[in-house]
Amino acid sequence: MVITSTATHPDEQAQSIFSTFASRYVCEPIPRFKIPEKSIPKDAAYQIINDELMLDGTPRLNLASFVTTWMEPECDKLIMASLNKNYVDMDEYPVTTELQNRCVNIIANLFHAPINEDETAVGVGTVGSSEAIMLAGLAFKRKWQTKRKAEGKPYDKPNIVTGANVQVCWEKFARYFEVELKEVKLTEGYYVMDPVKAVEMVDENTICVAAILGSTMTGEFEDVKLLNELLTVKNKETGWDTPIHVDAASGGFIAPFLYPDLEWDFRLPLVKSINVSGHKYGLVYPGVGWVVWRSKDDLPDELVFHINYLGSDQPTFTLNFSKGSSQIIAQYYQFIRLGFEGYKNIMENCLENTRVLKEGIERTGQFNIISKDIGVPLLAFSLKDSSQHSVFEISDQLRKFGWIVPAYTMPPDAQHIAVLRVVVREDFSRGLAQRLVSDIEKVMKLLDSLPSTVSNKTAHITAITNETSEKIKKSATETQREIALYWKRLVGGKKHGAC
Repeated sequence: MVITSTATHPDEQAQSIFSTFASRYVCEPIPRFKIPEKSIPKDAAYQIINDELMLDGTPRLNLASFVTTWMEPECDKLIMASLNKNYVDMDEYPVTTELQNRCVNIIANLFHAPINEDETAVGVGTVGSSEAIMLAGLAFKRKWQTKRKAEGKPYDKPNIVTGANVQVCWEKFARYFEVELKEVKLTEGYYVMDPVKAVEMVDENTICVAAILGSTMTGEFEDVKLLNELLTVKNKETGWDTPIHVDAASGGFIAPFLYPDLEWDFRLPLVKSINVSGHKYGLVYPGVGWVVWRSKDDLPDELVFHINYLGSDQPTFTLNFSKGSSQIIAQYYQFIRLGFEGYKNIMENCLENTRVLKEGIERTGQFNIISKDIGVPLLAFSLKDSSQHSVFEISDQLRKFGWIVPAYTMPPDAQHIAVLRVVVREDFSRGLAQRLVSDIEKVMKLLDSLPSTVSNKTAHITAITNETSEKIKKSATETQREIALYWKRLVGGKKHGAC
């Protein structure tokens, strides 16, 4: 089909082409679930998709995500120029491979890996922290199985000890690779893994204890140093050698710059591997992650594959095979562009904007701050009085202003606590922080003028109670628990956080 137009301006011509084509499909819509019968002009295809994508949220206003939403134009150019490079083809793209190796060494040194000047670090780039965690977990499982086989002991019931606040990728690893996940339950007011309870749960089948540097729920850093001390004592008492993995997806590119004296990394002897998300505070578009090991001894050789059909012998240890090179190149760009000074300045700015947001939220007098001052630059806060309205209503109303602010309940045994969370990224300015506070104040005034949905819920519960002739007086905490569980069921128990 040939489409003609009298328009001379490129934008006008594209719109004319689209309008002409679209009118043809007034009664013949484009099928969404099968490939169309015929081709269409490129301009029309672009316009159709572009118009649909306009209904997506604005990435910079998506305060639910830790993922980077802005990079410099110069880096965008590098990304576009390398979109057609298959990263796995190391023989064809040796420079890209070298850049990945440089990134691994930069990260390993940032995390104080014990490597000499003439040694290279052991690690690999991944699609995100989810893949990185899978690889680290497989390494722990294989080492544990090998040792158990050599000792003539059962090796069919491995487990990992971690907090109930872990990101869903840990549950995926446990389910996919048949490893029991032993979770330390949370308590109200303490929303990270308790190292004492974690070590108590360790047994001879524990392949590792996973600590979180930057909880998805509150951004808080878990006490890896105390965990290392307690686990060292238990290992000596039992003869085991249970190691530690640090999930630093969110905090790995924060702690070295904001809290350099905090001991959480390879400075602690039992920490054998660390994962970190380059696409979070590594300041790269999704998706790129990294996993590094303390030494070669911590990565079993049998997990590393060698291929030669791409031109030369190439070692590979990934779950994925083909993938783009652009994010690896973008990560190296950020490292050399920003340097230690640049990353430090950006993280300090994020922390300062978090303080501005916190002060504004506190001034409203209607919220309790759940997150801590030391950790990932984010703010988690709950309603002081949830007897009339819930944080889920606030989240829903904020969408009308363009903001995507997640509301969720805490993991077991603190699921009766429901919070809002705002992640402060590089592109979340002081002005945006002040604007968000202003919009939250507007939402609170609006909700105060509306009938209470919580009252209806409570009335329903009371009615059921009366039917059974049981007059139960509920405490404020019990009422809040019922409300939180009600909304949790409403949202399907969805876990938040992206690797």
